[in-house]
Amino acid sequence: MMDEARYNQLVAAVFKRMVAAADSIDPDVLEAETTGDMLTLTAPSREKCIVNTQRAVRQIWVAGKSQGIHFSYDEATGTWKDDKGRGLELFSFVAQVVREISGADFAYPS
Repeated sequence: MMDEARYNQLVAAVFKRMVAAADSIDPDVLEAETTGDMLTLTAPSREKCIVNTQRAVRQIWVAGKSQGIHFSYDEATGTWKDDKGRGLELFSFVAQVVREISGADFAYPS
């Protein structure tokens, strides 16, 4: 299992990219709020996409559109992938949920 310092570093980078993507969208279309280990993205309809750390298992959990997905970091590819092997990637999945709940293009900065 990955050590805590590495996990914290990776999670901080994820949250930074996601907040930057949210900040580029009109707050009337998508509102972003961070509280501790959680990022909540809220559409005008009040539908939400929640990104939360799962420190004990070194994962990131995403809830949105009536589903919750756990993502684990894949050192070989440098990406966060769903832990059930469905081929979902964290940033793509969150972008899809944001598009579905708000219609906004959730574009991540490089």
